[in-house]
Amino acid sequence: MLSVFDPRHTVAPPGYSRWLIPTAALAVHVCIGQVYATSVYKNSLIAHFDTSQTAIGAIFSIAIVMLGSSAAVGGRWVERNGPRRAMFVSACFWATGFLVGALGIATKQLWLLYLGYGVIGGIGLGIGYISPVSTLIKWFPDRPGLATGLAIMGFGGGALVAGPLARQLLSLYDAGYNPANPAAVASGGALVGLFVTFGIGYFVIMMFGPFNVRVPPPDWRPAGFDPARVAARPLVTRASVSASNAVRTRSFWLLWIVLFCNVTAGIGILEQASPMIQDFFRDNGSTAVSVSAAAGFVGVLSLFNMAGRFVWSTTSDLIGRKPIYLVYLGVGMVLYALLAVAGHAATALFVLIAALIISFYGGGFATMPAYLRDLFGTFQVGAIHGRLLTAWSAAGVAGPLIVNRILDTQGKPGTLTASAYRPALFTMVGVLAIGFVANLLVRAVPDRFHEPDQGSTSPVAKASVTEPVALGPQSTPPVPDHVGDQTGRLWLSWLLVAVLLGYGIVQTLSTAAKLFTS
Repeated sequence: MLSVFDPRHTVAPPGYSRWLIPTAALAVHVCIGQVYATSVYKNSLIAHFDTSQTAIGAIFSIAIVMLGSSAAVGGRWVERNGPRRAMFVSACFWATGFLVGALGIATKQLWLLYLGYGVIGGIGLGIGYISPVSTLIKWFPDRPGLATGLAIMGFGGGALVAGPLARQLLSLYDAGYNPANPAAVASGGALVGLFVTFGIGYFVIMMFGPFNVRVPPPDWRPAGFDPARVAARPLVTRASVSASNAVRTRSFWLLWIVLFCNVTAGIGILEQASPMIQDFFRDNGSTAVSVSAAAGFVGVLSLFNMAGRFVWSTTSDLIGRKPIYLVYLGVGMVLYALLAVAGHAATALFVLIAALIISFYGGGFATMPAYLRDLFGTFQVGAIHGRLLTAWSAAGVAGPLIVNRILDTQGKPGTLTASAYRPALFTMVGVLAIGFVANLLVRAVPDRFHEPDQGSTSPVAKASVTEPVALGPQSTPPVPDHVGDQTGRLWLSWLLVAVLLGYGIVQTLSTAAKLFTS
């Protein structure tokens, strides 16, 4: 039965709809995006294990570090084995992480939670995050920004789904838990039930990924696509660069700095979102922003984080990848400075500036795979992307550390005002300036790093060259010469995605409304 995940079954038959591929990516990314919603049950875990915030917060940090590490180490494996097997392996690790974590909660063994959700689940995060990237770019050589934006939008949307769903499940498993109270604490049994439910439920949903994903057959191109028009754009290569050669280029490390700086600045606001808006409007010890309104602000940021991944990445198809990063970093510097000097003037102004900053943060994630494709070609772009994601792991530590260390020097939590945040915000202006300069220095990859005899005619290398699962006679898929009507399958697949994201958006909008009604 497991032979269905063999690479030779992954090549698409003629007539296969490429619009099924984003649904496969979204099914995986919406599930693993749950990692951004761990704060929902953080207080419950602290109470259950009777430990510190730092000890519980380490679970998230381990998962993010493992995401970057497994993406970097497993990138070549994903390229060799194809997206179907990679998505299946990701689902197995992600689900197992929840189940092992549930065992740790049930037995009050915190190390099992570190091992389960942190290490095992983190491996599932990394493999799942990069699993569709290379395939999406091959199916959408005409619109790679749109394709990767759709998929990585799902990662941002995963928190919108998981946050309210976790609160509702905890209230179902624990009658004494009030989901409307941010300080509510659920019982250990409810936490076990939550983790088991997530483990099983996410595994089922993620199986839509292997079900729908395929790689394009050799020499496939979308109707009406002219490779010459793409090749004429700045920094778009006709050649192919391997992952091992990519890390030897200056452009790779410049992009590493670009991603690190963009994520460091954005994650600093995300991590402090709720207390930050309350502190900005604090006067004489009291704040004009209630706890429920602050939760609404977090909801607004979540929506802009998700929307920015699609909108800005799609825009990069029109104006180019380097210019869009000049917007992320250059306009971002202006917005951070405005937030520091004028953010306290009005709540609406504060929310608008912060929301735009976070949309650039999300857009930076979604645009990077297309940027890598432009510079290095489609050959092993998934593996290259995986290695670049180590910048995310580093920024996940650096961003909160910078902001928290500076705030610690300004006073105690609950007493801070807008002025206390200015040193941190201006520091982030400096961080973005470094990324801005790095992006300006990005150049085309020198010919000596190109793979031999690849790229003389097309900016998109042939599938027979770039996709290992399409090599050799054994890779011929045992499928009909063509596929039948796919309308029903398309509707079902997109309906699943729409229901999941729609639930999260509706729930988040109801929370965000409190910001304007409180």
